[in-house]
Formats: sequence, structure tokens, C-alpha cells
Amino acid sequence: MSDPAPLEEKASPQKSSRSAAGDCWSCRLLSGGGLTAAGIYVFAQVHRRNLGKPPTVSAVLQMMFATGLSAWGIVLIADPVGRITSK
Repeated sequence: MSDPAPLEEKASPQKSSRSAAGDCWSCRLLSGGGLTAAGIYVFAQVHRRNLGKPPTVSAVLQMMFATGLSAWGIVLIADPVGRITSK
């Protein structure tokens, strides 16, 4: 069997280190707000289900997941990567 010829890499017309939604304020606000709201919802449901009971390992892990979702949403809205400059 013969070896196939190597594939050529296609150059993209727009080469950017930022994400597709990096410059779109409404995209960042919508996705970040959705993640934050999902985190708040998950946290509230876990808290409501375990009200008056000692927290279980499962409840603590779910609360950590909810906190991570909310933090991810806040980071998307704040966009700290676009604001950091090197000296």
C-alpha cells in the first residue's frame, strides 16, 4: 500500500485568538446570564430539597457544580481575557 499525500492546511480568512462571541456584547450577556441563572436554579433546588437536614456529599457536590456554573457565567460576562494587556 502506498502512503497518502499529506493534507494541506487551509488558512482561515479570519485568524483571531478571541472566541466567536468575544466581540459580541449581547452574545456574552445572553450566554453568561443563562449560565448564571442555571447555577442559581440548581443551587436553589438543592438547598430547598435539603432544608433542615445535614448536607450529604451529593448535595455538597451539586452546590459546588451550581457555584461553578454561576462563576462561569460571570466570567463570560466580564470577559477578563480581552482586558489583560502585557507590559
